[in-house]
Amino acid sequence: MYNDIQLFAGSGCPELAQKIADYVNVPLSGWDILQFPNKNIFVRLHGSVRGQDVYLIQTHAQPLHRNIMEMLIAIDCLKRDSAGRVTVVIPYLAYSQSDKKDQPRVPISARLLADMIEAAGADRWMTIDLHSSQIQGFYKIPGDSLTAFHILVSYFLKKELDGVVVTPDLGFAKRGRNFAEAVNLPLAFVEKRRVGNKNKRMALTLIGQVSGKDVIIVDDMVDTAGSMQEAIKLVKDEGAKDVYLSFAHPVLSDPATERLSGLPIKEIVTTDTLPIPPGKMLPNMKILSVAKMLGEVILRSHEGRSVGELFNE
Repeated sequence: MYNDIQLFAGSGCPELAQKIADYVNVPLSGWDILQFPNKNIFVRLHGSVRGQDVYLIQTHAQPLHRNIMEMLIAIDCLKRDSAGRVTVVIPYLAYSQSDKKDQPRVPISARLLADMIEAAGADRWMTIDLHSSQIQGFYKIPGDSLTAFHILVSYFLKKELDGVVVTPDLGFAKRGRNFAEAVNLPLAFVEKRRVGNKNKRMALTLIGQVSGKDVIIVDDMVDTAGSMQEAIKLVKDEGAKDVYLSFAHPVLSDPATERLSGLPIKEIVTTDTLPIPPGKMLPNMKILSVAKMLGEVILRSHEGRSVGELFNE
């Protein structure tokens, strides 16, 4: 057992951190995060964390590498002040798509980031919807790999749609099947094949029936929205009615917002694992919060209770 919980909010997601603090009923602890003219980052705590159970909440939002470096420096700062345990809470973990050597002469950046988090001094990690579950094995320290699946499913169950769940590629087929089962709807797939340039992918075929049905296109994240754009065009060409998007991480790199705003989408349902700048917020977006889930997992971790029981596991 450790002493009291202390929560610290990084620059990546201050609003989400405040919601977590409100749920846990613990105020955010004070610190100064400064950036000098030469871009060096400096962290100074307002009070001691000696022996405390510390949770650093920092999502990997833009500016990405500044937020990653801030997280690492903050972990080092907390350890050097003799925190009893430091858990880094990363709602969206960057570099999760770089989880293997899929071509010659490339890095495995997800493994490198895991090594850096451990080297900085973190005792535990916590994240939501890893792009690849094998990333859990990159860490020698224990952690909690959570999912926003239940939050998104609960939202769509209330809609009682007569529809079809569609995955934008076969790589998400297993999780798409679980989503379809949970909302009691059939499943369809967008088949993609490499054509022309080896780095270009094009949607060719829809495996399943969507004609006359509402469609929920599910994925773990939307980055540039290229795959979503192809999938929406394909299901619409096949006679789909209203199209909904469901994904955990709104990365929304340019030109994602421009693409999504020009598509016939009924509703875009995502979470606050990443903050969405006002300029990228669309009127048909519905943002579901992961704060309650993260807050409950923090409480269970602090008290030594099962996290799996929270999800009936």
